[in-house]
Amino acid sequence: MVETDPGPKKPHNCDVKRDHQLNGPDSKIAELSVVPSLKTPKSDPEKGGNSEKADFEKAIELTGYGRFHYLLLAVCGLVSTSEEMDVISMSFILPSAQCDLDLTTQTKGWLNSIIFIGMMVGAYAWGSVADSLGRKRVLIAISIINALAIVASSFSQNYALFMVFRFINGAALGGSGPVIWSYFAEFQPKKKRGAMLSFMAAFWTLGNLFVAGLAWVIIPSEIGGETGGFVYNSWRIFLLVMSLPSFLVAALLFLLPESPKFLISTGRHDAALEVFKGIYMMNTGRSKEEYPVKQLLVETPLYTKPEKAIEANKEPKSKMRRMLSDIVEHSKQLFVPPILKFTTISITINFTFHIGYYGLMMWFPEMFNRFDEWSRTHDNAPADICQVTAFVTQQGTHSSATSCDSHIHSDVFMESLITVAAAIPSNIFAVLGMDRLGRKFFLVFATFSAGSCSAAMYFVYNKTNNLIVSAIFSSVISCGNASLDCLITEVFPTNLRATGVAISMVAARLGGIIGNVVIATLLDSYCPAPTFIVAVLLAGGGLMCLFLPNTTRQALQ
Repeated sequence: MVETDPGPKKPHNCDVKRDHQLNGPDSKIAELSVVPSLKTPKSDPEKGGNSEKADFEKAIELTGYGRFHYLLLAVCGLVSTSEEMDVISMSFILPSAQCDLDLTTQTKGWLNSIIFIGMMVGAYAWGSVADSLGRKRVLIAISIINALAIVASSFSQNYALFMVFRFINGAALGGSGPVIWSYFAEFQPKKKRGAMLSFMAAFWTLGNLFVAGLAWVIIPSEIGGETGGFVYNSWRIFLLVMSLPSFLVAALLFLLPESPKFLISTGRHDAALEVFKGIYMMNTGRSKEEYPVKQLLVETPLYTKPEKAIEANKEPKSKMRRMLSDIVEHSKQLFVPPILKFTTISITINFTFHIGYYGLMMWFPEMFNRFDEWSRTHDNAPADICQVTAFVTQQGTHSSATSCDSHIHSDVFMESLITVAAAIPSNIFAVLGMDRLGRKFFLVFATFSAGSCSAAMYFVYNKTNNLIVSAIFSSVISCGNASLDCLITEVFPTNLRATGVAISMVAARLGGIIGNVVIATLLDSYCPAPTFIVAVLLAGGGLMCLFLPNTTRQALQ
């Protein structure tokens, strides 16, 4: 923060000057550099003297890269894993819960969607609060609320109550995505940021693998029981297990500090410096006093209104009023130039991408189950997706003419496990190539490839074809998800990052809702339509990233 002096300028040992020069669309900050006067001999910051000064990028680089960053990756990765497990778990529960909760294809679609409705509400609310109060405290609160909501939903005995707790679950999860990505990125030096963000995106794949594996072990086992009309069977126990990572995450987050980038953006430079010293000590094993940086150079966003610089001189507000004021101000700034362009494109890409990602990924276990039913009753006769769907809904287990059957054959879980495991090689490719080939290359490649797979779903004629196309889709869409997370996290400046990512996530969740509801509606009534709609949206949305600035190996704004 810059302090203004309305009186005559007094002589100082150093003069502070503001550099307002823009160095292209990727440089939206003005650095306050300290220029020594003629009376003070100029020191070389690179020599590590006691008066060394550094901006954020240099300060985080001088902490080294080691044990702290790997601990950070493990904890933040577990947050990401937990989030994906909670979202995708519903796709494995639906076939088993259809009898207990009296589900149809349409109510399954809404049950898949209710978590995204909650996430839409939670993303904006939590993201805005995180830009005001800090990342760490918000993440701890989110994890605890999320875990309790999952436990409560496992005990729910009817559809309506189950929907309520899944909504609360979604409202908590909605803040997890934007806040954890902002938090993790703000500890990374620019040379490693793309690779490490891609590495963290790989934890989504681990979440998918854990869910598929645990579902395979728990749901078919038929453990649990019924007492006096209260049912607690295997799929409910599976849901209870899904809450454990969130409880663990809440405890582990207490081991980590607040984001130093956030502390700097809110004027708490001494606290940020202490965080840097702690990271340095953990990475190098040396004393905090040996950390070479003694003073942080300030970075001020160019688009910050001038009156914000002297806001501290005004009458102090209550903490709640200040937080609400910050939330409103951050939201406004996202929708005025030059940030408006980034916000609009980010919303569009996330909306189209997640219609395909969640629209298809959450229906794969259901489709595997339908193909399995067709194969068993027709002796593996070839049939396209529309023939299979028509049979299951008119004559099979989804028709009103047959009694409800919630049993799922183990082949369905094996196929689901293979599909999510197919994303492992692409995640490795993303980690190795994200900083070399760039975010835009991966995103365009992934969206076009995934769109082609979506269109190809119409032409599959047996279980094997369906499995191959699904596995390729899972692989390329996972690669695209990593690049999208990197790009959207980096394109917004620090003081707006969590809010900007949150609004993008709201669009993503809306895409997830529409994807699930539309696919549920069209799959049974207008079968070919969903696959081609998803194909066009994925390819078109991916091209929008070409209008965003290049963030590969660039300093965070």
